[in-house]
Amino acid sequence: MKTRENLVRLKQFQVNDKRRQLMQLDMMIAEFERMANELEVQVAAEEKKAGITDINHFAYPTFARAARLRHDNLKNSQQDLLLQRAMAESILAEAEAELSKAEALESRDAKTREADTGMRSAMIG
Repeated sequence: MKTRENLVRLKQFQVNDKRRQLMQLDMMIAEFERMANELEVQVAAEEKKAGITDINHFAYPTFARAARLRHDNLKNSQQDLLLQRAMAESILAEAEAELSKAEALESRDAKTREADTGMRSAMIG
């Protein structure tokens, strides 16, 4: 029944891989959040320095405009990552369910092997 043991190991590897991917997505989402917050602070400082908060004003600071655009791009990317994370969570749940099934089959096979070994021992002895 080595094939079941191999199947369990394969499923465990897949689950670990999906968990790693989920952690990477979480780290990227957190990093994008940190960067966006820094940009918000920089935009606020630049607006305060210029005394202009209206982005449509002709004298609105170029740096603040570029930082706002970058901030918005980061937020959009973060939303995309959140969608990917939700998908990754469902894929992880499926992989965990498959692992549980494989472990249950392996457990059942191990009990069957033990019972067969016990019966043989009883017949011989």
